[in-house]
Amino acid sequence: MNILKYLLISILFFLSHSFYTQNENLKGTILDNLNNPIPFAHVEVVNTTVKTACNKNGVFSISNVSFPLRLYISAVGFASSNQLIKSQKSHVSIILKEDDELLDQIVISGSLDEVVKRESPISVEVYSSKFLKKIPVPSLMEASSQISGLRPQLNCAVCNTGDIHINGMEGAYSMVVMDGMPIVGGLSTVYGIQGIPVSLIQRLEVVKGPASTLYGSEAMAGLINVITKSISCIPDFSMSFNLSSWNELQADFLFKSIDSKKVKAVTAIDIHHYDNPIDNNGDYFTDLTLKKRYSIYNKFEFIRKDKKPFIISARYFNEDRWGGQMNWDDSFRGSDSIYGESILTNRFEISANYQLPTNEKIFFQSSASIHDQKSWYGVSSYMAQQHIGFGQFIWHKKWNAHKAVSGIALRYNYYDDNTQATQLVLSDSSILNQSDKWLLPGLFFQDRIKIDENKMLLGGIRVDYHTNHGFIYSPRLNFKLNLSPSFIMRLGYGNGFRVVNVFTEDHAALTGARELVFLENLDPEKSNNLNFNMVKKYKKNNFRLELESSLFYTRFSNKIIPDYLTNDNQIIYSNLNGYGISKGASVEMRLFFKSPIRATINATFLDVSNYTLVDEFEWVKEQQLFAEKYSVKWTVSYTHPKSKICFDYTANLYGPMKLPILENDFRDEYSSPFTIQNIKVSRDFGDKLNGYIGVRNIFNFTPNRNSILRAHDPFDNNIDDPIDNPYGYTFDASYMYASFQGINAFIGATITF
Repeated sequence: MNILKYLLISILFFLSHSFYTQNENLKGTILDNLNNPIPFAHVEVVNTTVKTACNKNGVFSISNVSFPLRLYISAVGFASSNQLIKSQKSHVSIILKEDDELLDQIVISGSLDEVVKRESPISVEVYSSKFLKKIPVPSLMEASSQISGLRPQLNCAVCNTGDIHINGMEGAYSMVVMDGMPIVGGLSTVYGIQGIPVSLIQRLEVVKGPASTLYGSEAMAGLINVITKSISCIPDFSMSFNLSSWNELQADFLFKSIDSKKVKAVTAIDIHHYDNPIDNNGDYFTDLTLKKRYSIYNKFEFIRKDKKPFIISARYFNEDRWGGQMNWDDSFRGSDSIYGESILTNRFEISANYQLPTNEKIFFQSSASIHDQKSWYGVSSYMAQQHIGFGQFIWHKKWNAHKAVSGIALRYNYYDDNTQATQLVLSDSSILNQSDKWLLPGLFFQDRIKIDENKMLLGGIRVDYHTNHGFIYSPRLNFKLNLSPSFIMRLGYGNGFRVVNVFTEDHAALTGARELVFLENLDPEKSNNLNFNMVKKYKKNNFRLELESSLFYTRFSNKIIPDYLTNDNQIIYSNLNGYGISKGASVEMRLFFKSPIRATINATFLDVSNYTLVDEFEWVKEQQLFAEKYSVKWTVSYTHPKSKICFDYTANLYGPMKLPILENDFRDEYSSPFTIQNIKVSRDFGDKLNGYIGVRNIFNFTPNRNSILRAHDPFDNNIDDPIDNPYGYTFDASYMYASFQGINAFIGATITF
């Protein structure tokens, strides 16, 4: 494997040299008024068919043109410009006038329609691919660590499965969609979220608070919309890689596979490889799960005469991961001699977006996924399949001051495994396997009403019918007020719901270490949310400040809380006899200086608790497990004007979290505050090669070595030993709130042609 890595690195640098030495007729850089590059700006030679797009550094190149020529440049958030180039130059720099970087971004997640962020009654946060890549990470999950209110949570200290928490709520409450399609769900919320590579992402749109009116089940705590890269905004070919001091290899290849007049296509290949067991904390278990992962993604755009969109995307994902005792290998899979957790995943996804050839603006959108899971947790096996199908018609209608969106949707879920979740006990005590199938048809309507130039009202309602739970209603009401062109206030109410399958979402239910107990049939969880959002922009001669703050309050009913505490050998599931509350405040500041310095800082303060009625008289408050009391995140970037060397410093600080401890547990009930800080230094070598080095987790933070309880007895062979185990502890890997991976250096490069 080492030979393969060095061969790959050699090929990359050889190709970079070849690309760099080619000559172009005209090169240039598109900048804003603070001399910061504008990524993916469109450049067109007027009165010709020659057009191109800038790379992520705002650099473009065109060939086979004659001078003088006129360039037409456009970019989202900036005023378009015509520039006359009289004679051939080695390099030109063109400055676009900024409209409003924060308020004039185009967003779609709040209303299923493209709308300028300023005009959206729903608060939508937008994060570019450049922001996500300030520290190289392999997937969406790790990249979310710098986003306000989001936290990547590892749910198992052994196999490192994880999800993304929004405002302290578990990952199952966070709906992740790709290009608006609900592809990620069920099994993939635990086993597939780490398989979405950052190389695919053009931007992220984050909506905090329920979004079930438009997106249906699962959008209870918030929505993360992964907008994949547009075919028109990618180079002909690019590749990137990074290698860490822990011997992790990440490589991505992106290229236009078809570029004809009728069909255009882009292909992305992502590879992640880590096979170097490390045990720095001395608990005899791997500190970082070993992974062999790759995915192949294709997006096809069909060029129609009426210019209406027709896009099909498909992705195949394969992963082989394991964690466990240091001397484990796959020959011990499922055995009781050496403990290991091994997960084999095969997943296929496909989605389509087609606008009907009608006078009305009607879209048909569909998606499907097939997830095949083969897992072993010590001696316990978990074999599961889940198929999810989705389709909807969306009708956009505009009249007078109204912009309405209505639709009809259908979701199908098939789930089967080898656990009691799909077992039916017959009268003769025999067991029959019975897969879980359900349909979720729904109708929705939403209207955005422009009252006047400064006021907007949005209202919506969704009605779903679940084959097991009946009718479910999801209303929404939002109001936006422009106090000035740079000062906006929003007030909103929303309702969310979620149909629960604990076996596909809760890793602890699958480890086999505890018995599962269901006290009742689980009803759908529901949430009601109130939020207040304020956006203010300050602009001076030498700097610009963008300030966004929010207050939020969400009440959960029918909440399903896994009870780890009543019995150390059981996980007990039931609908909460009470309610849950998630409330808090957040603030984010973005600073832009005339010098090439940019800085962002955000802070979120949370109170996430569950209230249970005891003895029909007393309400007992208990803090939500793994919900941080506060988080602070900051990013500082500086580019040296002459050398073009860029410095990126990113960091986050998390407050205490309540952890799942056992009776008489010697471990702390709450985690201590901790910080993860990173630094990256990068440089452009021409417009085709970018190289970088850096260090992650520079202060070498890791949780305590005793986080895995009784790591020396993972099969519980000696739990009855009164000397070795006087309190009867059992093996437990659920006491997990951060990665055991300590400080690690990395080096990498991106090559574009």
